[in-house]
Amino acid sequence: MTGQHRPRIVLAGVSSGVGKTTIVTGLTALLHARGLTVQPFKVGPDYIDPGFHAKAAERDSYNLDTWLSPEERLAANFALLSEGADISLIEGVMGLYDGGGKGVSSTAQIAKLLHAPVVLIINCQSIGTSAAAIAMGYKMYDPDVHFAGVILNKLGSDKHEAMIREAMADAGIPVLGALHRDMELKTPERHLGLTPVTEIETTELIGHMREDAGRWLDVEALLKAAEGAPDLACGEDREAKYKASVRIGVARDEAFTFYYPTSLAALSARGAELVPFSPMRDETIPDVDGLVFGGGFPEMFLKELSGNASMKASIKKAAEEGMPVYAECGGLMYLCRDIVGFEEERYAMAGLVPAVCRMQKKLQRVGYVTARALRKSILAEEGDTIRGHEFHFSTMEPLEADFPWAYEMQGIRQKEPHREGYAKGQVIASYLHMNFGGSPRAADAFIRSCENWRRKKEGR
Repeated sequence: MTGQHRPRIVLAGVSSGVGKTTIVTGLTALLHARGLTVQPFKVGPDYIDPGFHAKAAERDSYNLDTWLSPEERLAANFALLSEGADISLIEGVMGLYDGGGKGVSSTAQIAKLLHAPVVLIINCQSIGTSAAAIAMGYKMYDPDVHFAGVILNKLGSDKHEAMIREAMADAGIPVLGALHRDMELKTPERHLGLTPVTEIETTELIGHMREDAGRWLDVEALLKAAEGAPDLACGEDREAKYKASVRIGVARDEAFTFYYPTSLAALSARGAELVPFSPMRDETIPDVDGLVFGGGFPEMFLKELSGNASMKASIKKAAEEGMPVYAECGGLMYLCRDIVGFEEERYAMAGLVPAVCRMQKKLQRVGYVTARALRKSILAEEGDTIRGHEFHFSTMEPLEADFPWAYEMQGIRQKEPHREGYAKGQVIASYLHMNFGGSPRAADAFIRSCENWRRKKEGR
């Protein structure tokens, strides 16, 4: 075990919607503009918030999750990912103590495992001195959480701020920032949360966040709290990896943006050269040994995806010839025969999966799940389990009676499991979001499948 000095702080919330992403993004941009190297992180399986962090920091933002990745590797992975940074800013998920079943991957759990100080963000729009009672409750709920103070958000006036500051002082709780309501600052949203940075112009928006952070946050106090975090005791990564020289095409454009950097890094660490391509714009897939289709918002680009006939044909031809194809959520939707949009409009997709994906008005599934493989695939043997999560508004309707379901999925909060996904030949596609970094056996299996395909092509 070695001690690693990593200045770090967690910016948590009382609940969702208190302004965590705006404040973290603004603070990240402010510190970056001052010449500091900022390493951002996001607790939980979120894909969209890290996009804002990355734009502000000009470096990838990483997810911290004890369901998708082994808990015992959290500190070592964090230390590695934050190496060379002056400070690591960690945005929490939902409320401080919210997570999966029994607090799995909650912000509080992550903070304790990383011995990181926590600053609680409170939306003060409709409260006064009660904010101090809220802060005291969060502080006392778990004494093992290093509660460093609060940031007050959405204050209505100087008088409102002074009232709450006085109450916090009486309670002995430091105030590390006090942001007044900014009616001009509004982050675009849609059905799965914030609109991804790949679809909007963020320069002016993030600049506005940076200005608010500089005006209202006690930056020196936040830096001091982060610097005071104790050194991390970390072991070495001794994971044995199956390595092979392969090329893997990764679908990346406005329709496919949901990728964990550590998941792609796990494939690279096994020898894969990752080749980005656009199902929306490119004519054909690149010269590769396997394909990955991540999640995203294909439902917002149905006309463009459906209209690119040459791309769809090249994908189908590659799959029919035996190229390994892995897809999750938005990728699954694209590989189906059709997608039916919110207004019942129907568009033909790649056609690898004999099913129709249909958008629904309500969220269909969300939460951590354990997926048990119902058949052998390019990721797993029958009976193997993979941890992941689901978050989707669409449903998949099989068009064949004898449909080759990929998984039996059991959610943490679900009473009964459900069948999900498609697995046949060298294709597996499902709603399961997983992290190859936390599923080394699946990563090894996929690399091995790609290598076998490359050798077959080369006649070896």
